[in-house]
Amino acid sequence: MNAPIRCLIAEDDVDDQEIFSIAVSELDGQYDCTYTLNGIEALERLSHDTLLPHYIFLDLNMPRMNGIQCLAEIKKQERLLHIPVVIYSTSSGQSFIDDALHHGAATFITKPSRISDLVTVLNEFFTSQSDKK
Repeated sequence: MNAPIRCLIAEDDVDDQEIFSIAVSELDGQYDCTYTLNGIEALERLSHDTLLPHYIFLDLNMPRMNGIQCLAEIKKQERLLHIPVVIYSTSSGQSFIDDALHHGAATFITKPSRISDLVTVLNEFFTSQSDKK
């Protein structure tokens, strides 16, 4: 059995956390997701955990520190540079996407309205990432 794929998700909406969790459970493979409520908690987790995530998902609009600010801080840390970071948001404007990619996001995922669509999007993302390895 393969080790689980570790994901850190910074998301302030607990309903969106649950939706993400349901979608991930429907993917092939084993995923171990850890949730934080904002960018500051995510950075604290990343600085204290010895076992780093394989992927980081950041909501764009969060209190205390938004996803772009958190992404910028992650990209300053040498030990985190290899981890693909995804901005995950209900916002879908091109300026948000461009800003996320400019700051080093691997991709920008607009939160779909249906769980089945999220399953499809996440499956495509994880498949594209495994093809890069």
